Amino acid sequence: MKSANLHPRPPLERTLRIHQAIQSGKFPNATRLAGELEVSTKSIQRDLEFMRDRMELPIAYDALRHGYFYDGEVSAFPTMQITEGEIFALVLAEKALQQYRGTNFEKPLLSAIRKMEQALPDTISLTLADLEHTISFRTRAEQILNLEIFDVLAKAAAQRQQLEIAYRKPGQRAPELRRVDPYHLANINGEWYLFAYDHARADIRTFVPARMESVKRTGKTFPRPQKFSLEKRLRGSFGVHSGHGEFEVVLRFNPRAAAYVREKKWHESQQLRDLKSGGVELKLKLSSLVEIERWVLSWGGDAVVLKPRELAEAVRVAARRILKN
Repeated sequence: MKSANLHPRPPLERTLRIHQAIQSGKFPNATRLAGELEVSTKSIQRDLEFMRDRMELPIAYDALRHGYFYDGEVSAFPTMQITEGEIFALVLAEKALQQYRGTNFEKPLLSAIRKMEQALPDTISLTLADLEHTISFRTRAEQILNLEIFDVLAKAAAQRQQLEIAYRKPGQRAPELRRVDPYHLANINGEWYLFAYDHARADIRTFVPARMESVKRTGKTFPRPQKFSLEKRLRGSFGVHSGHGEFEVVLRFNPRAAAYVREKKWHESQQLRDLKSGGVELKLKLSSLVEIERWVLSWGGDAVVLKPRELAEAVRVAARRILKN
C-alpha cells in the first residue's frame, strides 16, 4: 500500500492503540502495527521512540518473538486516564450540542469530542448505547437561524470586522440598515443574541440574528473595547434586556406555583421567603421591567405583583387587553 493512500489516525489515538497492543502480550511489530493503524512503518517507529523516550514507557524488542513488549510494570497509559463519570459527561456534552446544530460551532465541537472518543480504550464498563436511549435534551421552541448570516456574524465578531445589517424590529414591515461593530455572540436561555455597537445610535445594542434579513462586511475593522463586559451589561436584567433603572420587584406566588419557583434560581439577586399559606414571596433587584412583566403574565394568575407600582399597573393593563381580545 502506498503512503499516499494511507489515512493516518490522530497521534494520540495511535500511541494509545500501540500501548494496548503491546500490553496485550501479543508482541506486535512495526509492520503489523502499521497495517492495523494505516500508517507507514516509519510513523510507527517514531511513535515507539516517542513513547519510550518522552513518555518513559519501558518498551523493549524481543528478537525471538519479533515484536515489542513492556520490560517493566505499566499500570496505565500516561496521558489518558478516564473514569466512567468522565465518559458519562462526554456523552452528555455531545447530546447538549443540539443547540449548536447547523451553526459554525457544530463541526469543531463534534471534532473535539470525536477525538476524545477515539482515544478511549476499546473496553469500558459503561455502555454508551444505553445512554443514547436514556438521556436527551429538548428545547421548547427552537430559534430559526439563517446559517449563512450566523456564520458571518460569528467570524466578524472573532475577527473584529464591521458589518452592515438589514434588521427588522418587531412590528416593522421593512428592515432598516444598521452599521454595527459586533462585540459578542451569546446563547442565553437557548436563544442567540448579538451584542454590537450601533453607529447610528452611538450605543451598544442587542440584536436577534433571526431578525436579520441580510448582512455584509463593510471592509473596516474595529478595536475591541476593553471595557465591554457581557456580565456587567446584563447585570440587573431578567434576561437580555438591560436598562438604567433600579427596581425592587416583589412577587407573591400561590401554593400551586410556589414549589416550582423554589426549584430554580431565577436571578442572582433573588431572595425567597416562605409564606404561612404555603406560597412563596420572591424579591428581585432589576434594571428593567420589560421582561419581568412578560414573565409574570406567563404564570396566568398564580403570581401577584406587590412592588413596584408601575409593574403592577403594566400587568393589569396587559390582562385587560387579553380579556378584550
